[in-house]
Amino acid sequence: MNGLSEQLLKTSQKLAELGLNKGTAGNCSVRCGDGFLVTPSGMPVEDMTPTSMVQMQFDGSFEQGKKPSSEWRFHRDILASRSEINAVIHTHSMFATTLACLHKDIPPFHYMIAVVGGDTIRCAPYALFGSQALSDNALTVLQDCKACLLANHGMIALGRDLEDALAVTVEVENLSEQYWRILQLNPNPPLLSESEMREVFQQFKGYGKWSISALSN
Repeated sequence: MNGLSEQLLKTSQKLAELGLNKGTAGNCSVRCGDGFLVTPSGMPVEDMTPTSMVQMQFDGSFEQGKKPSSEWRFHRDILASRSEINAVIHTHSMFATTLACLHKDIPPFHYMIAVVGGDTIRCAPYALFGSQALSDNALTVLQDCKACLLANHGMIALGRDLEDALAVTVEVENLSEQYWRILQLNPNPPLLSESEMREVFQQFKGYGKWSISALSN
């Protein structure tokens, strides 16, 4: 547990360092034994230590004297329903959140969309933060996929471990910025076809760090 707590802290610090989360925004979790560890509620990253991380069980119970992130429900539900996923990252990063506030999916304008395991990064309908409805909406659009946007909120990225989830997070924000910039020039940019995206998935089978993560679903 201590090692995972340290990893969770370092991931949270990296998200802040990269500007993907600011202040107390965002949260992360990692599978731990029969439950999971999640970042605490309302605590700035600079104040966190490994002991700040909250151990939770899948029935929603958690360590006495600690308060888990208000978004613990979608962390729990994703980890409970996706055995191949061991880490979840949620951010309010600038460009992903901008598109989420427009309720926009990110279509296959670029072949790197395939890193999420599908040909579109879908946007989940709006629901109150911390609610079961938000978790339910996220799980629906995350089917067979490793990232989604949350309307008027932010984004979620999944991974086989924290390193993988962080890599997906960074790539989704990068794609979000590219798509936002393209929309300034052309509101209907040309997109890759279904057959072209199938070729990308095939090519990714032997392509570096994405060879497993992009196709793990």
